[in-house]
Amino acid sequence: MSFEIKLPLFEGPFDLLLFFIERDELDIYDIPISTITQDFLAYLHELEKMNLDVASEFILVAATLMRIKAKMLLPRPELDEEGNEIDPREDLVRHLLEYKRFKEASKQLATWEEQWLQHEKRANIQKEILAISSKHNVEAELQDIDLYKLLRVYQKVMDRFQKEQDRPKHEVQQFPYTIGQQIDFVLGQLQVSAGRLAFTTLMEEMPSKIAIIFNFLAILDLLQQRRITLLLGEGFNNFWIEQVADAVNQEV
Repeated sequence: MSFEIKLPLFEGPFDLLLFFIERDELDIYDIPISTITQDFLAYLHELEKMNLDVASEFILVAATLMRIKAKMLLPRPELDEEGNEIDPREDLVRHLLEYKRFKEASKQLATWEEQWLQHEKRANIQKEILAISSKHNVEAELQDIDLYKLLRVYQKVMDRFQKEQDRPKHEVQQFPYTIGQQIDFVLGQLQVSAGRLAFTTLMEEMPSKIAIIFNFLAILDLLQQRRITLLLGEGFNNFWIEQVADAVNQEV
């Protein structure tokens, strides 16, 4: 027999997302991806603190949220065949609405089941158990158990245990960076560099792969806020970051 541990309320990633949306009274058609992504990842970290394996579907949704967040930071939105802007959250909203409909339907079915059981109560359970026991002669079967059968059962249990141990385990690693912190870092480097900075310089300052990704996302965010501009370097292997004059005056 296998056991499955479920935290209260959250049997799946969409159940968790709906909880955040209802808790903060968010518009499901206009989800603030940055906020809900932080809440979702914080919940996964809590699972790890409790030494619980994070299910693959939670990992997939976390990656999807990060992908949507990165797409929304890009300065050039995707367009459909008719030239209309495609909202990166569209697929997520559609899946959430579909899950919500099924969840509400399951609650209604559970209510009907409870009401039906109150009207039609099951009877003679003890009598049925005795009849089954008598038919299959349970005591006689117990007498036929020998050492070989016990060893076979033990071997099956150990094989099942080994399979559980060999199953891949998912880990969520929390990195010591946030986009907000890296925005401050980029702006600080711009001030030191008199308002103009090469991206390769940021790579030299923080050469780890994750730091480079967070710095790039911070640059996209600043570009969307029109606080910086980008200039391509020679060979397109580098680009320069320049702080917008209006943004400098506002910060001063």
